[in-house]
Amino acid sequence: MASGRHLFTSESVSMGHPDKLADQISDGVLDAMLAQDPMSRVACETMVTTGLAVIAGEITTKATVDMQKVVREVINDVGYTEASMGISADHCSVLVALHEQSPDIAMGVDREGAGDQGLMFGYACNDTDELMPLPISLAHKIINRLTEARFKNEVDWLRPDSKSQVTIEFDGATPIRIDTIVVSTQHDEKVKQPEIEKFVRKIVAPLLPKELVTGEINYHVNPTGQFIVGGPHGDCGLTGRKIIVDTYGGWGRHGGGAFSGKDPTKVDRSAAYMARYVAKTIVASGLADRCEVQLAYAIGVADPVSVNVDTDGTGKIDDARICELIREVFPLTPSGIIKHLDLRKPIYRKTAAGGHFGRNEKEFTWERTDKAKELAAAAETTAAAAR
Repeated sequence: MASGRHLFTSESVSMGHPDKLADQISDGVLDAMLAQDPMSRVACETMVTTGLAVIAGEITTKATVDMQKVVREVINDVGYTEASMGISADHCSVLVALHEQSPDIAMGVDREGAGDQGLMFGYACNDTDELMPLPISLAHKIINRLTEARFKNEVDWLRPDSKSQVTIEFDGATPIRIDTIVVSTQHDEKVKQPEIEKFVRKIVAPLLPKELVTGEINYHVNPTGQFIVGGPHGDCGLTGRKIIVDTYGGWGRHGGGAFSGKDPTKVDRSAAYMARYVAKTIVASGLADRCEVQLAYAIGVADPVSVNVDTDGTGKIDDARICELIREVFPLTPSGIIKHLDLRKPIYRKTAAGGHFGRNEKEFTWERTDKAKELAAAAETTAAAAR
């Protein structure tokens, strides 16, 4: 954590961003498989560009799914419904290139080991009620509000693709003020820039914590002057290219593995969810104000090869002891994670827009803090023994 006064920025992107559209298609395929066969193994990648969606990867399942229908439903639900947008549900081409999972990978998963090697991070802090870093929390709220305005047709010129960016000034770990807000939102060709900026400022202002609006905020709304061409027509979209938006906005570290299109035997996804669950529980239990958890796995091996905790000096007991408590309290094998977090359900498409963390929908089981009291009690036992 930086000391003294400094600026930190996080971004979010909408469901109509080309990379997020790709993520939602991949998770739409995953959900369709899990709905019929909860034991499905899916690794589905998507590319979207002008007039074309391509899905490719490895799938082993008993499910029978109309892939064309799934892809077109997602594109339609996101809002790409007219050919003039460059891609539309009814008029785009859909190419399907899926094959069965590698037997070498399957062999490791069959004996309940991890589906690949890798390292995953989870983070939590008490900046916000949802125990997320403030910059990414605000960036998501801005995008969610823009999306709400589009679906409610509050104005008739909003289009699916948009991005936000929030810069906060901190003094150490304490947020001091909001410095800069950037919003780029796709629009039709009829609306003019002054109307766009007026509307964006109007819907953003109520989202900002009043105590952090201590001076003039620098706003940049569609800073190029217009944003008519967007979505996959403006930029090719690929699954897994928004991993920082998906997680903590750059606050803390990232193991590099993307989430969307992967069933829960892939620890890239399930262990990252467990790491968040653990980190959030640690903060919710009062053991730390901030906490980063790292889990690491080897392919075919069930137990993590390492567990690491960094409370950034805010821990009430030693980080090493918190690591020991994590192993005692939480199931960390892939099968244990899947069972405890109930991950074999078709819950994933919803995660692919708006961030995977800091949300209170019932499907987001990794956001629970149901083990906070158990963890606090175990820590108290440790502290009592030391006295």
